[in-house]
Amino acid sequence: MNPMLGGLVTIFLGVGGCLGYFYGANLILDKILFPARGPNAGKNINRANIVRPWLFVLPAISLLSLYLVYPVVGSLFRSLYNRSGDQFIGFGNYYQLFSETAFRSAALNNALWALCVPAITTFLGLLIAQLTDRLRWGSIAKSIIFMPMAISFVGASLIWRFVYDNDPRVGVLNAIRELAGFAPLDPLQIPYWNNFFLMVILIWIQTGFAMVILSAALRGIPEETIEAAVIDGANPFQIFFKIKVPQIMNTILVVWTTITIIVLKVFDIVYAMTGGNFDTEILPSYMMDYLFRDDGRATAVALVIMIVVLPVMIWNIMQSRKELR
Repeated sequence: MNPMLGGLVTIFLGVGGCLGYFYGANLILDKILFPARGPNAGKNINRANIVRPWLFVLPAISLLSLYLVYPVVGSLFRSLYNRSGDQFIGFGNYYQLFSETAFRSAALNNALWALCVPAITTFLGLLIAQLTDRLRWGSIAKSIIFMPMAISFVGASLIWRFVYDNDPRVGVLNAIRELAGFAPLDPLQIPYWNNFFLMVILIWIQTGFAMVILSAALRGIPEETIEAAVIDGANPFQIFFKIKVPQIMNTILVVWTTITIIVLKVFDIVYAMTGGNFDTEILPSYMMDYLFRDDGRATAVALVIMIVVLPVMIWNIMQSRKELR
């Protein structure tokens, strides 16, 4: 079948199936199980209203159970077996992981990413949101800054390879060094600092996201509080840090934790730029090293990543719910 035709058929069947499911489920609920007639009509209506929300979430729960819960449980069991999957070794994969220097180095690099990238990205997003709101051409500036969000991580990595290339005729950074009279170097092979050069790519991508969310939050601040601060003699710095920032602190925390979750799952940038070499390995790229040769070890690393991400994600959901109230 033609791919376009197949896609249209899939959409038609999917949408039609959803409409048919909800129509049929409501029909069975209201006409057969709890009919709104007879002496128990009132009770049946109440019972139907209790059951009805579950009919709407049942497809989502079923799909999440099939494609999320089941793989997680399966991965947990798989991580307790050896490389070939025919011998139960308990937590042997985990003991071996935490005893390896490479795993500890990857975990430390991940911690460094989680500390630096969300902090710098949130700060830059907040700063840009505040400054562009004061410019007549602020909308154009925001559009340009947000543009990297439309680029995939691999695409952004390829762009930054031209910036970091050790050939001054190609690499922008080394071209500047050559003009200043310094010898060219490969930034991605500098121990320790190469991690920060990789972080710059993710900061460049995610700053636009932070800017948009925080700009909306800044515009939602009541003007009365700012006017009162101006009347009391507050300068612009005091208005920003003591009036505006405290009022949008929940939004700042949500942006911070959202970027933290992205950081803990990032893989594409490191894999495309260095392949995890030169001490730039992080947990996702470390997992990929074992994915096709030791499935038990790879699933153990995946579960470690999930355990690290889970508390941050739960906290982020709780903060988002507070924002909606």
